[in-house]
Amino acid sequence: MIRQSAGSVRRWLTPLAALAAIGATGAIVGDSVRAQSSSAPVAEAASGSNWTLAKHRELVEIFRARIDPTEADNWTMPRTPWGEPDLQGFWTSDSVHGVPRERPEQFGLRAFLNETELAEREAREEQTRQHAASASSPNTNQRDRFWRGNVTFGMTSMIVDPPDGRIPALTPVAAVKPVIRGTWADAPHLHQGPEDFTNYDRCISRGVVGSILPVSYGNGNLILQTPGEVVISYEMVHDTRIVPVDGRPHLGPNLRQHLGDPRGRWEGDTLIVETTNLTGDTSIGGNGNGLRHSAAMRLTERLTRLSEHYLLYEVTMDDPETYAAPWTMVLPLVSPPGFMTLPYECHEANGAVSYSLSGAREYDRAVEEARAKGLPPPVPAPTELPSRDE
Repeated sequence: MIRQSAGSVRRWLTPLAALAAIGATGAIVGDSVRAQSSSAPVAEAASGSNWTLAKHRELVEIFRARIDPTEADNWTMPRTPWGEPDLQGFWTSDSVHGVPRERPEQFGLRAFLNETELAEREAREEQTRQHAASASSPNTNQRDRFWRGNVTFGMTSMIVDPPDGRIPALTPVAAVKPVIRGTWADAPHLHQGPEDFTNYDRCISRGVVGSILPVSYGNGNLILQTPGEVVISYEMVHDTRIVPVDGRPHLGPNLRQHLGDPRGRWEGDTLIVETTNLTGDTSIGGNGNGLRHSAAMRLTERLTRLSEHYLLYEVTMDDPETYAAPWTMVLPLVSPPGFMTLPYECHEANGAVSYSLSGAREYDRAVEEARAKGLPPPVPAPTELPSRDE
């Protein structure tokens, strides 16, 4: 299920029945873990609608069964002094970089890679690490990839529901909804003011889901617990959520926030967080970019600690104004020894908006000068655009 690219590696057969429980087969891979797929025929994902706590627990067992026995067999769930499961620590989604958000069509309903496919992904990720280690370009993105860790997960997609691993169809209203691309805009000269930029450009917020998805850097998050509350703080843009777990009701419907109004509860060892009262000004793509959801969206997150260094996180998006059906993503988080989040200064010296606006006004002046001389307007430099969900 999880493979480590360095150090000792353990192999064992995976009972197909356990994988069929959520309709999957193959291997997921990670840091101190290695799994080998069964030689039995591939089991296809069972049809179903919404992801449930029961399915989450089945997936927890699948992951936990493949963790290095030296860690899993001798590990018990730690507890806080007041008796709650202890999720505290520094966690990162860095090692899910190799897992696509949506499932490539060739995998159909298969949730996990087979052994051959897994080996190919591991080789690609190792090559990425080697290139990053020897990168000499001033572009730090390539060097940042070196620090993503040596965990390779064999999921065919982060999306586990719907069973095909694809984002559900957009509603007619959402299909024609404009996407604010900000500094990625294909016509940057149209930038008239700050509202034409994303919340990420403006250092406001990446939203709940955009803050957990892996991006180029800054993928750490910190979980703290106090009696009655769980605190989740994200490294980039340093957004922090205070999640009450004392049974208090949600805020009134007129009070809206970019990170919504979360309310948590414990179901056994699983923390369930239900978030309402969102604005409609955030998105669920990487860094909170992409198509914006509606203010009606409800989020259900489930977090279960698998072992000392692994935590399973999943989130279900239910937004009937934007998507034809709810959908769920699963991200196994890791906590490498010594890992911690770092200060992230975003507003300080952030020139994204001001530089882009000044460039747009410079382009406007160039257009006016060209027109005065009877010349065609200059063509804006092309911009490589992310998808609607990036």
